[in-house]
Amino acid sequence: MLVYLTLVKIPSILNKNKKKQDNNYVKKFKDKLILILSGIAIGIANGFFGGGGGMICVPLLEKVLKIDNKKSHSTALAVMLPITLLSAIIYILKVSISWDIFGIVCGGFVLGGLAGAILLNKLNGKIVRFIFILIILAAGIRLLI
Repeated sequence: MLVYLTLVKIPSILNKNKKKQDNNYVKKFKDKLILILSGIAIGIANGFFGGGGGMICVPLLEKVLKIDNKKSHSTALAVMLPITLLSAIIYILKVSISWDIFGIVCGGFVLGGLAGAILLNKLNGKIVRFIFILIILAAGIRLLI
């Protein structure tokens, strides 16, 4: 009910053109609901697996919300930051962390993340999609073996 009030009723009260806004807010409400449900699914995947929310986020952004390939990847990366930080805090508080391995891997992760961001900016969207598909396929095959 609170979500309905926040996303539909309050904006409709503020909007003076009632006829025009009815159709727009129904569409906007559906879009916002899709975003909220997508965020929940991505958060669950990331929290449960300790990562991998991007494997859900990118296809949702591309196919459901019709965002272009490169923007979907960059948006997914930005979305992952707060989710990953929250998951990391929970894991640090509840699970033992190997801090010596963490420090070494973290350095490589930062360098790899920088290289990946630069490549994403320079590569064609079709190439980015192909690489993403290959990674998903490799992960799936690895799980089956």
